[in-house]
Amino acid sequence: MEKMNVESFNLDHRAVKAPYVRVADTKALPGGDVLTKFDIRFCQPNVEHLEMPVVHSLEHLMAEHMRNHSDAVIDISPMGCQTGFYALLLDTDQEAFLPLLETTLRDVLAAEEVPAANEVQCGWGASHDLSGAQEAARAFLDKRDEWEQVLA
Repeated sequence: MEKMNVESFNLDHRAVKAPYVRVADTKALPGGDVLTKFDIRFCQPNVEHLEMPVVHSLEHLMAEHMRNHSDAVIDISPMGCQTGFYALLLDTDQEAFLPLLETTLRDVLAAEEVPAANEVQCGWGASHDLSGAQEAARAFLDKRDEWEQVLA
């Protein structure tokens, strides 16, 4: 296949085994800092997916809670295929990211509400599912020992 500009389009989604966390890309910035994009895959591509209210709630929860533990967080974004998220961090390698993600997902389990799940702070404040997000986080955490095994 022809190499494409988008890194994930060059990944054979049939060859991976979710759940996993992998470094999807790194960019060295002119000042010496490094941006790292992590692929946090909750669901097996083309086999299962997260429902949109669950994706939406996990996005809010992880984006808010991960920043409580690290100033390196630039962005947490859901994948359009609804199988996971991308996390963009400054000067953070996978060894440092994995415990940060684990702590963040434990915060999700302890949450009593989805942050900013209202019409003032969110573009679709009614589309959230806290219990579904917690169920997905629990399932991901239950397979913590598999996170670094990307390929089937």
